[in-house]
Amino acid sequence: MILTKKSLPRRTFLRGMGAAIALPLLDAMLPSMTAWAKTAARPVRRLGFVYVPMGSDITRWRPAGGAGPLGTLSPSLSPLESFRKQISVIGNLELKNAYPGTHATSNAAFLSAAKAKWTESTDYYLGTTVDQIAAQQIGQETRLPSLELAMDLMDMVGQCDNGYACVYQNNLSWSSPTTPLPAEAHPRIVFERLFGEGGTAAERRQALKRKASLLDWVHEDITRLQGMLGPGDRVRVGEYLDSVREVERRIQKAEAQADEGDLPDVDRPAGVPAAYADHARLMFDLQVLALQADVTRVVTFQLARESSNRTYPEIGVPDPHHPTSHHGNDPEKVAKLAKINEFHVSLFAYFLERLAAVPEGDGNLLDNSLYLYGSGMGNPNVHDHVDLPIVVAGGGAGRVRGGQHIVHDEPTPMANLHLTLLDSVGVRLDSFADSTGRIDTLAEPVHLAG
Repeated sequence: MILTKKSLPRRTFLRGMGAAIALPLLDAMLPSMTAWAKTAARPVRRLGFVYVPMGSDITRWRPAGGAGPLGTLSPSLSPLESFRKQISVIGNLELKNAYPGTHATSNAAFLSAAKAKWTESTDYYLGTTVDQIAAQQIGQETRLPSLELAMDLMDMVGQCDNGYACVYQNNLSWSSPTTPLPAEAHPRIVFERLFGEGGTAAERRQALKRKASLLDWVHEDITRLQGMLGPGDRVRVGEYLDSVREVERRIQKAEAQADEGDLPDVDRPAGVPAAYADHARLMFDLQVLALQADVTRVVTFQLARESSNRTYPEIGVPDPHHPTSHHGNDPEKVAKLAKINEFHVSLFAYFLERLAAVPEGDGNLLDNSLYLYGSGMGNPNVHDHVDLPIVVAGGGAGRVRGGQHIVHDEPTPMANLHLTLLDSVGVRLDSFADSTGRIDTLAEPVHLAG
């Protein structure tokens, strides 16, 4: 732990054998009111993306009442009701470069807005994704420039969809047109990446078996630090470390259940929670910890994989997602697709709730974050890429106003939204992919009724 007589450095770590735990923003890191004012005026900005596959039933997604202030949300978006003023729903966005209309290109174009080279081999080619453009600037001040997460195993190779290599479906994030960034679905591996330090993975695992918690490794540093902090900071550090310990406890519980013979789904890594929702919440909680401690400022998360045959009996949908999405306008199948949409949104709502519960500066973590939630497919029944289901959540550290339903008169490039999001986190580009401009109504403060 590195200390000065004047203040606690922002990059303070609790260190022990194999562990390096970054701390959230504390009053002790701001030695004067002047410094606090500067920090409040220039807060850390975070940018995240959550991908859901196979589009939506847009009739149950689109808010009623047309463009303007958000009123009561639609059935699919209803779990976000308590965050109505912190979200914007954006309609009639299009991914032209995702055509000819496949699952592979839906996933590939979502963050790149680029056309995937049609190939089954290793000569794949796409484009640098928006998250990695952000990471090149706002990610360079953190230990991890970006964090790529998923829920499913991404071990399929060869061609996965109409002659497109599996790499397009497996990876949301690309640091260059030829460099996909694999996502991690195992909470233990993500946890160790965020907080582990020193030794090989096998050595760290052995140390974990000898000690109940990673936090045990930094016990002495925790005790020393708490003696130097004021009451408010002691509470803040205690709550943060409690969150770290609770996440680790849930990971250990899942691993213990796997050791007892619980057989995972074919798409689910061994040693993760058996229930999909529990796994998703754990992955969201890991994102909260990573953002709170400023380990990273850029995150992508694939909440489910394109062409997924996952079933959701817990919400009354025992049918596989992919065949259900090809509903043929069968009212029963459409209703089941809408249930899946609402379920996924409810998990995102859980995440927003967790972000909003973390105080930071004169607001909270949600105020200083910006997350795009959505799909690269519109109507899955016909595999189109227009009128995508899209939600933007968070305050963007004062750069974004929520509570809006923004509807474009004509299909508008998704790249326009990406360009606007980059602006909002301080990354200025003249253009991105096939962009034609920016979505000024999202970035500019507007008067909202209610």
